[in-house]
Amino acid sequence: MWHLTPWLLSVSWLLTPLIGGLRHRPVPLALGALLLVVGAAQCAAADRLTRPALDQYLGRAPLPAGALRTPAALLGTALALIVALTALDGVESWTARLAVGAVLMAFGQPYALLVPMAVYLRRAGALTVVLVAALWPARPDDGAGVLGVGLTVAFAVVFALGAGRTGAWTLSVLWEAERAREVQARLAVAEERLRFGRDLHDVLGRNLSVIALKSELAVQLARRGRPEAMEQMAEVQRIAQESQRELREVVRGYREADLTAELAGAKGVLDAAGIECSVRAEDVVLPVPVQSALAWVVREAATNVLRHGDARHCAVELVTGKDHVVLTVENDGAGEAAGSGGSGLAGLRERLAAVGGTLTAGPAGEDRFRLDARVPVDGVSA
Repeated sequence: MWHLTPWLLSVSWLLTPLIGGLRHRPVPLALGALLLVVGAAQCAAADRLTRPALDQYLGRAPLPAGALRTPAALLGTALALIVALTALDGVESWTARLAVGAVLMAFGQPYALLVPMAVYLRRAGALTVVLVAALWPARPDDGAGVLGVGLTVAFAVVFALGAGRTGAWTLSVLWEAERAREVQARLAVAEERLRFGRDLHDVLGRNLSVIALKSELAVQLARRGRPEAMEQMAEVQRIAQESQRELREVVRGYREADLTAELAGAKGVLDAAGIECSVRAEDVVLPVPVQSALAWVVREAATNVLRHGDARHCAVELVTGKDHVVLTVENDGAGEAAGSGGSGLAGLRERLAAVGGTLTAGPAGEDRFRLDARVPVDGVSA
Protein backbone atom coordinates (compact mmCIF):
# COMPACT_ATOMS: atom_id res chain seq x y z
CA MET A 1 0.00 0.00 0.00
CA TRP A 2 2.75 2.48 0.98
CA HIS A 3 4.71 1.81 -2.22
CA LEU A 4 1.73 1.90 -4.59
CA THR A 5 -0.14 5.00 -3.36
CA PRO A 6 2.35 7.69 -4.56
CA TRP A 7 2.49 6.18 -8.04
CA LEU A 8 -1.28 5.97 -8.36
CA LEU A 9 -1.70 9.58 -7.29
CA SER A 10 1.06 10.73 -9.62
CA VAL A 11 -0.71 9.11 -12.54
CA SER A 12 -4.19 10.34 -11.61
CA TRP A 13 -3.35 13.79 -10.15
CA LEU A 14 -0.22 14.75 -12.10
CA LEU A 15 0.24 12.93 -15.41
CA THR A 16 -3.38 12.83 -16.56
CA PRO A 17 -4.23 16.46 -15.63
CA LEU A 18 -1.03 17.75 -17.28
CA ILE A 19 -1.94 16.03 -20.54
CA GLY A 20 -5.24 17.91 -20.69
CA GLY A 21 -4.41 21.15 -18.83
CA LEU A 22 -0.94 22.14 -20.08
CA ARG A 23 -0.61 25.04 -22.55
CA HIS A 24 0.92 23.96 -25.84
CA ARG A 25 3.77 26.44 -25.82
CA PRO A 26 7.49 25.62 -25.69
CA VAL A 27 8.25 26.84 -22.16
CA PRO A 28 5.16 25.31 -20.45
CA LEU A 29 5.74 22.05 -22.29
CA ALA A 30 9.36 21.93 -21.14
CA LEU A 31 8.44 22.76 -17.54
CA GLY A 32 5.61 20.23 -17.62
CA ALA A 33 7.93 17.46 -18.88
CA LEU A 34 10.46 18.35 -16.17
CA LEU A 35 7.68 18.25 -13.56
CA LEU A 36 6.74 14.73 -14.66
CA VAL A 37 10.36 13.60 -14.33
CA VAL A 38 10.63 15.13 -10.86
CA GLY A 39 7.32 13.53 -9.86
CA ALA A 40 8.55 10.09 -10.92
CA ALA A 41 11.78 10.66 -9.00
CA GLN A 42 9.67 11.64 -5.98
CA CYS A 43 7.76 8.35 -6.10
CA ALA A 44 11.02 6.37 -6.34
CA ALA A 45 12.49 8.32 -3.41
CA ALA A 46 9.31 7.74 -1.39
CA ASP A 47 9.60 3.99 -2.03
CA ARG A 48 13.19 3.99 -0.75
CA LEU A 49 12.24 6.07 2.30
CA THR A 50 9.22 3.97 3.31
CA ARG A 51 11.13 1.05 4.87
CA PRO A 52 13.49 3.22 7.00
CA ALA A 53 10.52 5.36 8.04
CA LEU A 54 8.57 2.27 9.17
CA ASP A 55 11.60 0.98 11.07
CA GLN A 56 11.85 4.24 12.97
CA TYR A 57 8.11 4.39 13.63
CA LEU A 58 8.15 0.83 15.02
CA GLY A 59 11.27 1.54 17.07
CA ARG A 60 13.40 -1.04 15.27
CA ALA A 61 16.09 1.28 13.86
CA PRO A 62 16.76 5.03 13.69
CA LEU A 63 16.42 6.88 10.40
CA PRO A 64 19.78 7.07 8.57
CA ALA A 65 21.34 10.52 8.50
CA GLY A 66 20.46 12.48 5.39
CA ALA A 67 17.62 10.18 4.36
CA LEU A 68 15.23 13.13 3.96
CA ARG A 69 17.51 15.35 1.90
CA THR A 70 16.69 13.94 -1.52
CA PRO A 71 12.89 13.70 -0.98
CA ALA A 72 12.81 17.24 0.45
CA ALA A 73 14.85 18.61 -2.47
CA LEU A 74 12.56 16.90 -4.98
CA LEU A 75 9.48 18.31 -3.22
CA GLY A 76 10.90 21.83 -3.34
CA THR A 77 11.77 21.44 -7.02
CA ALA A 78 8.32 20.14 -7.91
CA LEU A 79 6.54 22.98 -6.06
CA ALA A 80 8.81 25.54 -7.70
CA LEU A 81 7.95 24.13 -11.14
CA ILE A 82 4.23 24.32 -10.35
CA VAL A 83 4.57 27.95 -9.20
CA ALA A 84 6.52 28.76 -12.38
CA LEU A 85 3.89 27.15 -14.61
CA THR A 86 1.17 29.08 -12.79
CA ALA A 87 3.05 32.38 -13.09
CA LEU A 88 3.57 31.84 -16.85
CA ASP A 89 -0.08 30.92 -17.31
CA GLY A 90 1.19 27.66 -18.71
CA VAL A 91 -1.31 25.43 -16.93
CA GLU A 92 -4.97 25.43 -15.99
CA SER A 93 -5.80 26.35 -12.41
CA TRP A 94 -7.36 22.98 -11.60
CA THR A 95 -4.33 21.19 -13.05
CA ALA A 96 -2.01 23.15 -10.76
CA ARG A 97 -4.11 22.26 -7.72
CA LEU A 98 -4.03 18.55 -8.49
CA ALA A 99 -0.30 18.65 -9.20
CA VAL A 100 0.32 20.23 -5.79
CA GLY A 101 -1.64 17.45 -4.13
CA ALA A 102 0.28 14.73 -6.01
CA VAL A 103 3.76 15.99 -5.10
CA LEU A 104 2.75 16.57 -1.48
CA MET A 105 1.36 13.05 -1.15
CA ALA A 106 4.57 11.47 -2.42
CA PHE A 107 6.56 13.24 0.30
CA GLY A 108 3.95 13.42 3.06
CA GLN A 109 3.11 9.73 3.41
CA PRO A 110 6.55 8.53 4.63
CA TYR A 111 7.22 11.87 6.36
CA ALA A 112 4.10 11.38 8.52
CA LEU A 113 5.83 8.37 10.11
CA LEU A 114 8.96 10.32 11.08
CA VAL A 115 7.65 13.23 13.16
CA PRO A 116 4.97 13.63 15.84
CA MET A 117 1.52 14.41 14.53
CA ALA A 118 1.49 17.91 16.02
CA VAL A 119 4.81 18.76 14.34
CA TYR A 120 3.57 17.33 11.05
CA LEU A 121 0.41 19.43 11.11
CA ARG A 122 2.26 22.63 12.10
CA ARG A 123 4.75 22.25 9.27
CA ALA A 124 1.97 21.41 6.82
CA GLY A 125 0.14 24.58 7.84
CA ALA A 126 3.29 26.66 7.33
CA LEU A 127 3.80 25.11 3.89
CA THR A 128 0.21 25.94 2.96
CA VAL A 129 0.74 29.59 3.85
CA VAL A 130 3.97 29.72 1.82
CA LEU A 131 2.31 28.15 -1.23
CA VAL A 132 -0.68 30.49 -1.13
CA ALA A 133 1.66 33.47 -0.71
CA ALA A 134 3.73 32.33 -3.71
CA LEU A 135 0.76 31.68 -5.99
CA TRP A 136 -1.25 34.79 -5.15
CA PRO A 137 1.06 37.25 -6.99
CA ALA A 138 1.19 34.87 -9.96
CA ARG A 139 -2.58 35.01 -10.41
CA PRO A 140 -3.99 37.89 -8.38
CA ASP A 141 -7.21 37.79 -10.40
CA ASP A 142 -7.84 34.11 -9.61
CA GLY A 143 -8.54 34.24 -5.89
CA ALA A 144 -10.77 31.16 -6.02
CA GLY A 145 -8.02 29.15 -7.69
CA VAL A 146 -5.44 30.17 -5.10
CA LEU A 147 -7.86 29.32 -2.31
CA GLY A 148 -8.44 25.97 -4.00
CA VAL A 149 -4.71 25.30 -3.80
CA GLY A 150 -4.89 25.83 -0.04
CA LEU A 151 -7.79 23.39 0.25
CA THR A 152 -5.96 20.86 -1.93
CA VAL A 153 -2.89 21.12 0.28
CA ALA A 154 -5.03 20.54 3.37
CA PHE A 155 -6.66 17.49 1.79
CA ALA A 156 -3.31 16.03 0.66
CA VAL A 157 -1.80 16.56 4.12
CA VAL A 158 -4.67 14.80 5.91
CA PHE A 159 -4.80 12.00 3.33
CA ALA A 160 -1.06 11.35 3.60
CA LEU A 161 -1.28 11.37 7.38
CA GLY A 162 -4.14 8.88 7.41
CA ALA A 163 -2.65 6.59 4.76
CA GLY A 164 0.74 6.47 6.42
CA ARG A 165 -0.20 6.34 10.09
CA THR A 166 -3.16 3.95 9.84
CA GLY A 167 -1.25 1.21 8.07
CA ALA A 168 1.82 1.70 10.27
CA TRP A 169 -0.28 1.53 13.44
CA THR A 170 -1.86 -1.75 12.29
CA LEU A 171 1.58 -3.14 11.49
CA SER A 172 2.88 -2.09 14.91
CA VAL A 173 0.01 -3.89 16.65
CA LEU A 174 0.70 -7.11 14.72
CA TRP A 175 4.43 -6.83 15.39
CA GLU A 176 3.89 -6.31 19.12
CA ALA A 177 1.53 -9.30 19.24
CA GLU A 178 4.11 -11.52 17.55
CA ARG A 179 6.84 -10.30 19.87
CA ALA A 180 4.58 -10.94 22.86
CA ARG A 181 4.06 -14.55 21.74
CA GLU A 182 7.82 -15.06 21.48
CA VAL A 183 8.33 -13.56 24.93
CA GLN A 184 5.59 -15.78 26.32
CA ALA A 185 7.26 -18.88 24.91
CA ARG A 186 10.61 -17.87 26.41
CA LEU A 187 8.98 -17.18 29.77
CA ALA A 188 7.35 -20.61 29.74
CA VAL A 189 10.74 -22.25 29.16
CA ALA A 190 12.32 -20.12 31.90
CA GLU A 191 9.53 -21.03 34.31
CA GLU A 192 10.04 -24.74 33.62
CA ARG A 193 13.76 -24.39 34.27
CA LEU A 194 13.13 -22.59 37.54
CA ARG A 195 10.68 -25.26 38.64
CA PHE A 196 13.15 -28.03 37.83
CA GLY A 197 15.92 -26.16 39.64
CA ARG A 198 13.71 -25.65 42.69
CA ASP A 199 12.88 -29.34 42.86
CA LEU A 200 16.53 -30.31 42.53
CA HIS A 201 17.42 -27.91 45.34
CA ASP A 202 14.68 -29.29 47.57
CA VAL A 203 15.68 -32.91 46.92
CA LEU A 204 19.49 -32.67 46.92
CA GLY A 205 20.28 -29.56 48.92
CA ARG A 206 19.95 -31.09 52.36
CA ASN A 207 21.60 -34.38 51.41
CA LEU A 208 24.62 -32.70 49.86
CA SER A 209 25.06 -30.55 52.94
CA VAL A 210 24.94 -33.64 55.18
CA ILE A 211 27.44 -35.44 52.90
CA ALA A 212 29.86 -32.51 53.10
CA LEU A 213 29.56 -32.33 56.88
CA LYS A 214 29.98 -36.07 57.49
CA SER A 215 32.88 -36.27 55.04
CA GLU A 216 34.69 -33.54 56.94
CA LEU A 217 33.97 -35.31 60.23
CA ALA A 218 35.25 -38.62 58.81
CA VAL A 219 38.50 -36.94 57.73
CA GLN A 220 39.04 -35.52 61.21
CA LEU A 221 38.33 -38.88 62.85
CA ALA A 222 40.61 -40.74 60.42
CA ARG A 223 43.50 -38.38 61.21
CA ARG A 224 43.11 -39.28 64.89
CA GLY A 225 42.88 -42.99 64.16
CA ARG A 226 39.35 -43.26 65.50
CA PRO A 227 37.27 -46.24 64.33
CA GLU A 228 34.17 -44.00 64.06
CA ALA A 229 35.55 -42.70 60.73
CA MET A 230 34.42 -45.89 58.99
CA GLU A 231 30.91 -45.43 60.35
CA GLN A 232 30.76 -41.87 59.07
CA MET A 233 31.93 -42.91 55.58
CA ALA A 234 29.33 -45.67 55.52
CA GLU A 235 26.71 -43.06 56.35
CA VAL A 236 28.03 -40.84 53.54
CA GLN A 237 27.69 -43.76 51.13
CA ARG A 238 24.13 -44.42 52.25
CA ILE A 239 23.12 -40.76 51.84
CA ALA A 240 24.75 -40.61 48.39
CA GLN A 241 22.81 -43.67 47.25
CA GLU A 242 19.62 -42.18 48.62
CA SER A 243 20.34 -38.96 46.72
CA GLN A 244 20.77 -40.95 43.49
CA ARG A 245 17.41 -42.59 44.03
CA GLU A 246 15.68 -39.27 44.75
CA LEU A 247 17.29 -37.68 41.69
CA ARG A 248 15.99 -40.50 39.49
CA GLU A 249 12.53 -39.93 40.94
CA VAL A 250 12.70 -36.21 40.11
CA VAL A 251 13.73 -36.92 36.52
CA ARG A 252 11.16 -39.68 36.19
CA GLY A 253 8.51 -37.30 37.46
CA TYR A 254 9.22 -34.98 34.55
CA ARG A 255 9.36 -37.74 31.95
CA GLU A 256 6.20 -39.46 33.13
CA ALA A 257 3.91 -36.48 32.61
CA ASP A 258 0.22 -36.56 33.49
CA LEU A 259 -2.02 -36.65 30.41
CA THR A 260 -4.97 -34.84 32.02
CA ALA A 261 -2.72 -32.06 33.27
CA GLU A 262 -1.01 -31.70 29.86
CA LEU A 263 -4.36 -31.48 28.03
CA ALA A 264 -5.52 -28.72 30.38
CA GLY A 265 -2.14 -27.00 30.19
CA ALA A 266 -2.08 -27.06 26.37
CA LYS A 267 -5.54 -25.52 26.20
CA GLY A 268 -4.58 -22.83 28.70
CA VAL A 269 -1.32 -21.92 26.94
CA LEU A 270 -2.84 -21.83 23.45
CA ASP A 271 -5.88 -19.83 24.57
CA ALA A 272 -3.56 -17.35 26.30
CA ALA A 273 -1.58 -17.00 23.05
CA GLY A 274 -4.76 -16.11 21.14
CA ILE A 275 -5.19 -19.54 19.51
CA GLU A 276 -8.65 -21.03 19.97
CA CYS A 277 -8.11 -24.54 21.33
CA SER A 278 -10.76 -27.24 21.71
CA VAL A 279 -10.04 -30.42 23.68
CA ARG A 280 -12.22 -33.54 23.47
CA ALA A 281 -11.02 -36.50 25.50
CA GLU A 282 -12.88 -39.63 26.51
CA ASP A 283 -12.92 -40.43 30.20
CA VAL A 284 -10.65 -43.48 30.35
CA VAL A 285 -7.97 -44.81 32.66
CA LEU A 286 -4.77 -45.53 30.74
CA PRO A 287 -1.69 -47.42 31.86
CA VAL A 288 0.94 -45.08 33.27
CA PRO A 289 3.49 -45.61 30.44
CA VAL A 290 0.84 -44.94 27.77
CA GLN A 291 -0.46 -41.88 29.60
CA SER A 292 3.07 -40.51 29.97
CA ALA A 293 3.90 -41.01 26.28
CA LEU A 294 0.69 -39.34 25.09
CA ALA A 295 1.17 -36.50 27.57
CA TRP A 296 4.54 -35.73 25.97
CA VAL A 297 2.89 -35.77 22.55
CA VAL A 298 0.40 -33.14 23.73
CA ARG A 299 3.17 -30.98 25.19
CA GLU A 300 5.37 -31.13 22.06
CA ALA A 301 2.42 -30.55 19.71
CA ALA A 302 1.30 -27.47 21.67
CA THR A 303 4.86 -26.15 21.62
CA ASN A 304 5.06 -26.59 17.84
CA VAL A 305 1.77 -24.77 17.33
CA LEU A 306 3.14 -21.83 19.32
CA ARG A 307 6.56 -21.72 17.66
CA HIS A 308 5.71 -22.51 14.03
CA GLY A 309 3.27 -20.95 11.61
CA ASP A 310 0.38 -18.67 12.46
CA ALA A 311 -2.42 -20.88 13.73
CA ARG A 312 -5.81 -19.49 14.76
CA HIS A 313 -7.50 -22.76 15.74
CA CYS A 314 -6.23 -25.99 17.24
CA ALA A 315 -8.22 -29.16 17.98
CA VAL A 316 -7.03 -31.93 20.33
CA GLU A 317 -8.94 -35.21 20.40
CA LEU A 318 -8.33 -38.39 22.39
CA VAL A 319 -10.34 -41.42 21.20
CA THR A 320 -10.13 -44.91 22.67
CA GLY A 321 -10.93 -47.88 20.46
CA LYS A 322 -11.07 -51.57 21.22
CA ASP A 323 -7.34 -52.15 20.92
CA HIS A 324 -5.85 -48.68 20.43
CA VAL A 325 -5.98 -45.18 21.84
CA VAL A 326 -5.52 -42.41 19.27
CA LEU A 327 -4.47 -38.83 20.04
CA THR A 328 -4.98 -36.26 17.24
CA VAL A 329 -3.73 -32.66 17.25
CA GLU A 330 -4.70 -30.53 14.25
CA ASN A 331 -4.18 -26.81 13.60
CA ASP A 332 -4.83 -24.46 10.72
CA GLY A 333 -1.58 -22.51 10.60
CA ALA A 334 1.44 -24.69 11.29
CA GLY A 335 2.07 -25.56 7.64
CA GLU A 336 5.15 -27.52 6.69
CA ALA A 337 7.40 -25.83 9.24
CA ALA A 338 6.13 -27.94 12.12
CA GLY A 339 6.40 -31.16 10.21
CA SER A 340 9.93 -30.89 8.90
CA GLY A 341 11.16 -33.74 11.06
CA GLY A 342 12.99 -31.96 13.87
CA SER A 343 14.38 -33.49 17.03
CA GLY A 344 11.06 -32.91 18.85
CA LEU A 345 9.11 -35.30 16.61
CA ALA A 346 11.99 -37.78 16.61
CA GLY A 347 11.90 -37.81 20.41
CA LEU A 348 8.15 -38.41 20.38
CA ARG A 349 8.54 -41.36 18.04
CA GLU A 350 11.09 -42.86 20.41
CA ARG A 351 8.76 -42.44 23.39
CA LEU A 352 5.82 -43.97 21.53
CA ALA A 353 7.93 -46.81 20.18
CA ALA A 354 8.77 -47.77 23.77
CA VAL A 355 5.05 -48.54 24.35
CA GLY A 356 4.45 -50.03 20.88
CA GLY A 357 2.95 -46.86 19.44
CA THR A 358 3.43 -44.92 16.20
CA LEU A 359 3.42 -41.25 15.22
CA THR A 360 2.40 -39.69 11.90
CA ALA A 361 2.66 -35.99 11.15
CA GLY A 362 2.07 -34.00 8.00
CA PRO A 363 -0.22 -31.66 6.03
CA ALA A 364 -3.94 -32.37 6.27
CA GLY A 365 -5.32 -30.10 3.59
CA GLU A 366 -4.68 -26.48 2.72
CA ASP A 367 -2.89 -24.62 5.53
CA ARG A 368 -3.58 -27.42 7.99
CA PHE A 369 -1.24 -29.71 9.87
CA ARG A 370 -2.17 -32.91 11.71
CA LEU A 371 -0.30 -35.06 14.20
CA ASP A 372 -1.64 -38.54 15.05
CA ALA A 373 -0.30 -40.75 17.84
CA ARG A 374 -1.61 -44.34 17.99
CA VAL A 375 -0.81 -46.60 20.93
CA PRO A 376 -2.03 -50.18 21.52
CA VAL A 377 -3.69 -50.52 24.89
CA ASP A 378 -4.55 -53.71 26.78
CA GLY A 379 -7.08 -53.53 29.56
CA VAL A 380 -8.13 -49.90 29.15
CA SER A 381 -10.95 -49.22 31.60
CA ALA A 382 -13.57 -46.51 31.26
